[in-house]
Amino acid sequence: MRTPSKANDVAADAGGGPEFPVGDPSAPDPCIQIRDLNAWYGDIHALCDVGFEIGHGEVLALIGPSGCGKTTLLRCLNRLNDAVEDARVTGEVTLDGQNIYSGSVDPVALRARVGMVFQKPNPFPKSIYDNVAYGARIHGLASDRAELDEIVHTSLERVGLLKEVRARLDEPGTDLSGGQQQRLCIARTIAVDPEVILMDEPCSALDPIATAKIEDLIDELSAEYVIVIVTHSMQQAARVSNRVAYMNQGQLVEVGETDRIFTNPLHKLTEDYITGRIG
Repeated sequence: MRTPSKANDVAADAGGGPEFPVGDPSAPDPCIQIRDLNAWYGDIHALCDVGFEIGHGEVLALIGPSGCGKTTLLRCLNRLNDAVEDARVTGEVTLDGQNIYSGSVDPVALRARVGMVFQKPNPFPKSIYDNVAYGARIHGLASDRAELDEIVHTSLERVGLLKEVRARLDEPGTDLSGGQQQRLCIARTIAVDPEVILMDEPCSALDPIATAKIEDLIDELSAEYVIVIVTHSMQQAARVSNRVAYMNQGQLVEVGETDRIFTNPLHKLTEDYITGRIG
């Protein structure tokens, strides 16, 4: 990972000035505000002074070359990097005005509000029912079995999975196909009624049919949740997102409306990436 000064040298060599243009970091009705965010893994400076906003009702796609900091940024939004021994984070991330790195914030409660869907489907070694019910039980969201049943059935229905598994709720979640497992993981995430859903390349291990189902689901869920998705597919970013943030070597190069980023990027680094000249 380059230091910020060297990254800016790359920007200058690519035709830009000493600072990236960033574009429009503001969002109408912001839900998440990121200010001067830096992250290190030991001596590796993985995020360098990142700052922008993510609005309510928004699907934001994070794009950029491998190793540019996309997943690190995603994990900073629900403090998953807390579990990494040599990780260190500075700056501020606010969720509805509250700094999530404040000492008064319980990371476990935060992760119920900011759920995460990982690159590879990771159902628990439990039944389909218990996979979805797990979070509701942990957070005391159901007072009896009837309420728990309602949460499970509603969550599965919302991801289009209930009809496929209604007669198999006691079977292991790991018996499902890859696409079904990913939808099960999304059902598990929404069962605790989060505000934000983070998705780290959720379709990279899926076939085109399963990918299309997940993309349709993202569109449906965006009516109720803020969604931040990391993707290496420019086509997918164009299909599912309202805004795009392009990152390079730990820095935010630019952020803006999806159509503008893909048709009129402000920086040559962005143009080179989306046209395939770098990747």
